[in-house]
This record gives sequence, structure tokens and C-alpha cells, in this order.
Amino acid sequence: MGLFSHEPAHKSYIGLDIGQSGIKLVELKNEKGRARLVTYAFAKLPVESYEKAMNEEMDKTAEFLKKMLTKAKCTTKLAVAALPISSVFSSIISVPSSNEKELNETIQMQAKKLIPVPLDEISLDHKIVDTGSSGDSGKKMTKVLLTGAPKSLVQKYMTLSKKAGLELISLETEAFAQIRALIGKDRSSIMVIDIGSVRTNIAVIEKGIPFLNRSIATGGVAITQTISKTLGVPYEQAENMKRDIRAMQTFAQTGDISPILSTLLKPILDEIKYSFNLYQGQMEEGQQKRIDKIILTGGSALLPSLPEFITQLMNVNAYLGDPWARVVYPQDLRPILDEIGPRFSVSIGCAMRDIE
Repeated sequence: MGLFSHEPAHKSYIGLDIGQSGIKLVELKNEKGRARLVTYAFAKLPVESYEKAMNEEMDKTAEFLKKMLTKAKCTTKLAVAALPISSVFSSIISVPSSNEKELNETIQMQAKKLIPVPLDEISLDHKIVDTGSSGDSGKKMTKVLLTGAPKSLVQKYMTLSKKAGLELISLETEAFAQIRALIGKDRSSIMVIDIGSVRTNIAVIEKGIPFLNRSIATGGVAITQTISKTLGVPYEQAENMKRDIRAMQTFAQTGDISPILSTLLKPILDEIKYSFNLYQGQMEEGQQKRIDKIILTGGSALLPSLPEFITQLMNVNAYLGDPWARVVYPQDLRPILDEIGPRFSVSIGCAMRDIE
């Protein structure tokens, strides 16, 4: 689902993810319905923040991105980029089933009520989720996923891409990119927890559609700062400790790292529990909704024993997501791809736009 797009006949796309931790890009080629890795690249932003990268320092960011594309030896200029979930409005609405014209008019009316800015400042997109549900009155209702992003932000991505020599053919939401990369055709109810550098995004995916999206301003940087402050070690050492099970066990002294994970992740765990209860508190067709599994992604998803810890805490199986699972790549790259995989789920999902 793109906020704007057209459909050129092409077999290779660059997936672009610009975040607080840096720029991630992946080029995938469609070979008989399978995604094949062409190239990839990751680099820290050339400026101190995402906001600067997309505003007053855009020329510098574009030049940096252009160099990344050259160094990675990308073979196409067609790109699909992801908008940060914190900047995107997303909601499931129910409207009376009707003809297409009336449906569009009703969706516009609902959007005016739900979105707290004028609609002429928003790029709106919608996707029909279900046409067979019944409302309280027994009338047939259509469930619609309504998505919107500020036109100013959309324009910034278009401008940045053009300056970098790319043709931006579509803008995705992070949730839909991750559905492609991590979930595929699985129709279970799945919670995706993306622990990034400064934000953690939580989405609940039901039958391939994001029914709940939440974002909080804490992530890997805050975790590293807590380790650094608690142990009195430099930030760089604390960053390395996050991925070292022996160091974490020493940190915990007893060898059981559950208490230290509870401390390091408290704001994130609180949000996970809240989102979990929010979704499972809903009823559908007389039955309470439930989450079947949890997928962890993002750089800090590599915290030692995190999937096992989340599984025990939430009593739902949690896994480290593998965005390369549906991608063909040289086996000698396996170790490095496994290491960087959690950071690349969004860019991989963007590049998989016509491989579904």
C-alpha cells in the first residue's frame, strides 16, 4: 500500500529507510517471483538528526545518499521509501457498504473527523479490509484502513530522492514494509515490536493488515545510556555489552538477565503490555481477540535472550524476525546478513513491493 504510486514495468527496486540511526538501502531483483539480493548499504546520517537530514541539511543528505548508491553499485534508480510511523496517521474505520462514489465520500467525512489537521494538508490513502461485517443495526459495513501523511513530508521525500538521482515511485508505511519482509502471507494475529535507536514502534497485524500502531520515544540509545550510567562504563563499551550475553550475565551477577532486562526495557515493556491489552480487549463476532505470536525487529532486538524474555513475560511465543527469509542471497553472506537483519526489515520490505 503506497501513499502515492504508479506501476512501472520493472524487476528491480531500491528499498530506502531513513531513520534516526542512519540510512539503510537494499536493492532486490524479482526473479520468477522470488526476491534476489542485488546489493545493500548502511551508513550513519551525515548530520546529527533525522529532522536536520530532511530539512536544512537535505542537500548534504542527498549527496551522501548518492555516494552510498554509487558505492553499493545499485543497478536501478527506482526507489520505494518508508515514512516513519510516528509521522503517519493510521486507523481502521467502519462505514456503511455502498457504491464506490458514496464509499469514497463517507471515507472523506470520517477522515475529517479523525485527522486533527486540514485534509488539504494530508496525502490520504485507503484500503478496503473487509466488506462482509455487520454493524450494530445489522446493516452491512465495510472496514477500511485509512492512512494519511503530511503532504509536506511526502514532498521532502520526493525532493530528497530527486536530488540523490532516484525516481521515487512509492511511499510506504513502515508497517506494510515490515509485513512484507517479516510476515508474508501468514494470517495470524501478530505483534511486531521494532526497537529502533530512539523510538520503539509496536504494530498488531491481523490477516496481513495493521490494526493497531503505536510509537514511543525510547529505544536502543536509552538502553545503552542506562547500561553506561549504571556500570560507569563509556557509552561505546555499553553499546557492545548490549549484544554480549556473557557481559550481560556478569552485569546481572546471578547469571539470570531477566531482572536487568526488566530494568533496561521498562518503558518499552509497559507499552508492549498496554498495546497487548488494548488489542486483546476488543471483541469480534462474540469472541475476544488474541495475539498469536510476537516478532522482534530493529537494532536492539539483538539484546541477548530478548525473545525468550518476552515469551515468558507475555506468555506468547516471541521470535527474532528474519527479513532475509524470503530473499535469495549468496550463502557466504549469511553471517553478516544475520547480524544486520533486524535493522533492515523496513528497507527489505520496501524493495519487495512487487514480490508478494
